[in-house]
Amino acid sequence: MNRRLAAFVLAPVAAASLSGCGVNSIPTAEENAKAKWADVQAAYQRRASLIPNLVATVKGAAASEQNILVGVTQARADATKIQVSGDQLRDPAALQHFADAQNRLTLSLQRLQEAYPQLQSQGNFKTLMDQLEGTENRINISIHDYNDAVQSYNTTIRTFPAVIGAKVIYGARPMATYQATTPNAETAPAVSFDTNTSR
Repeated sequence: MNRRLAAFVLAPVAAASLSGCGVNSIPTAEENAKAKWADVQAAYQRRASLIPNLVATVKGAAASEQNILVGVTQARADATKIQVSGDQLRDPAALQHFADAQNRLTLSLQRLQEAYPQLQSQGNFKTLMDQLEGTENRINISIHDYNDAVQSYNTTIRTFPAVIGAKVIYGARPMATYQATTPNAETAPAVSFDTNTSR
């Protein structure tokens, strides 16, 4: 009888102790970071999905600039091939590989936009470029939210008392933040249709 009573009394104490050690907060923070990473990938996928329409519009107006179109198409193909799963978020090299491919696509889109100032008269081109600019803004917000979630997770697994549960129960390791690899890579490609502006 005493053992049953002791177990009954100790159960809430044990539950409170485990809760204090991050039993719930650690997986919650980890899943939040993974969800934010999914938002980053969704934003990049939205950009990749817009590019075929942009390329088709440009082809119709200026078939002579084939090399730029090929560059954009190839950069898009490379960027969509590379995916980073939630389990790879602790691998800075995997995130760097992903970032490199996305940055190459950003640069090719900038070259495309600079090569076609005369396309300002093409309504479809302007609409697509506006959508791309909006998508780039979504990408920046998603990356910011992901990095905030990673910072929260990494702080949780390193601070007392959650650090106990992080090490003992989960074997938790820090996640990597997402870093741009080229100067201003996090900035959306400039969209300008003013042909009077000197370059």
